[in-house]
Parts: sequence; structure tokens; C-alpha cells
Amino acid sequence: MNITKTNNEKHWRSKLHDVIYEADTKSGKWFDIILLLLIVTSIIIVMLETVDAYHQKYHQFFNYAEWIITGLFTLEYIARIIAIKKPTSYIFSFYGIIDLLSTIPKYLAIFFAGANALLALRSLRLLRVFRVLKLARFVGESEHLMKALKASRAKISVFLLAVLSLSVILGTLMYLIEGNQDSGFDSIPHSVYWAIVTLTTVGYGDIAPITATGQFIASLIMILGYGIIAIPTGIVSAEYTQQKKAHISTQSCTNCNAEDHHDNAKFCYECGAELN
Repeated sequence: MNITKTNNEKHWRSKLHDVIYEADTKSGKWFDIILLLLIVTSIIIVMLETVDAYHQKYHQFFNYAEWIITGLFTLEYIARIIAIKKPTSYIFSFYGIIDLLSTIPKYLAIFFAGANALLALRSLRLLRVFRVLKLARFVGESEHLMKALKASRAKISVFLLAVLSLSVILGTLMYLIEGNQDSGFDSIPHSVYWAIVTLTTVGYGDIAPITATGQFIASLIMILGYGIIAIPTGIVSAEYTQQKKAHISTQSCTNCNAEDHHDNAKFCYECGAELN
């Protein structure tokens, strides 16, 4: 009797895991589509609530709709915890924290009553915008992009350090040239700020060189800025191409919730549990 009960529990838990975590199954795809529609609907409601005309006219409707969506997200959060053998692997994961942050504000709003708390209520409601981050799980390419960014972090860090060093050097140089002029280069930090703004081609225009030498150097920095912008793109693109060559499935482990297994993988690379 106990063995049958245990097997039944494993069966429905496995089925629930396939629906919630597996994007390659038919039921999993439908679950993701419905969840995607709920997320988009919730984001639209949050955005429309900030428009006074819509807020005054449809406040009650928005409130009911948000409660329904919050309830569905709560059920989804609980189901995700139940579906895996190690719930903490989901609860403390990136998406687990985002799911929680996107669900609790509506419940917290219950405890903030009265006119003096209206501003606090609005700030709590802003947390619901975190749901937009959950959209990433529906974009298959986002996984490759995230892996490419992680693989590129060492090269990008060195690049940013080089750009920062260059900004300090150029800022100091401009301070030496323009410091005695009434052009806004009144300190090295202020000059470094100008160099960063110019290198990134933002160009606020609040500081500008007035000497011929300063303007010549500024022109070189502007041209250099276009080349600097292209470097991180090339680094990430190269890593992204490498990531695309690896065949990764959407299958996740029912035990520890680890993802990104190879198509032919039979066991989890994290905990060694057998994959479905």
C-alpha cells in the first residue's frame, strides 16, 4: 500500500515537473504560453494604473484583475516548489527570487491602509514590474546570450579597466590643457567625467573645450569612442557563436532543478539524478 502511494506520488510529481519546467513537452509549451500571457497582462495593468485617466475609471477592474493574477502566480510558485525534490534549489535561484518578488507586493498592500500609506503602496506596486524579468525564460536565445556574457566577463572586465584608465589619462590631460580656461574643466574628476561622456558618445554638452588643442584632442576622443563601443559587441558575439555550437536542451532535473543539459544527457551534471 505504501509502495503504491509512493509510486503515485512520484508519478504526479513527475507529471507536474514536466508541465512546469519542461518547455519541450506539449503540456509544458501550453503552460509557458498561458504564463507568458498572464505576465504580459499583469505588466500592462501595472502600466495603465499609472495613467490617471485609466486609474480613475478602471481602478476597481484593475484591482480585481490583479488579485486574480496574483492568485494564479501564487499557485504557480507553490507548484514549482512541490514539483522538485529539493525546493530550496528553486526558492533561492534567480527565477525563484524574482517569482517571489513579483507576487508578494499585492499581499503586502493589505497591511498598508490609510491615506498616509498611499505613497508606500505605490512603491510596493512597482515591485510587480519584476515580472518582466520572467519573460526571459520564454526566449530560448536568452540562455545562449547569458552564457556568452558570463564567458566574456573576464575579457569585458579587462576592457572596462582599460577604458577607465584611458578616461583618467585623457581627463587629466584635458585638465592640464583647459584647467586655466573658463570651460568647466575645474578639477580632474570633472575632467574624467567629461572624458567618459565623450568616449561613450553621449555628449551632454555641459562641459566643452575652448582651446584649439583641447578641441583637437576632443575630436580624437570622439572618433576613438566609436571604435571602443564596437569592442564589447565583438567579444560577446564571438562567445555567443561558440555557445550556439553546443546543443543544449531545456530539460531540467527533477531533483535539483539544474538546467541546460545536453540533448543526449541521461543524468544530471549537478547531482547525478536520472533525467526524464
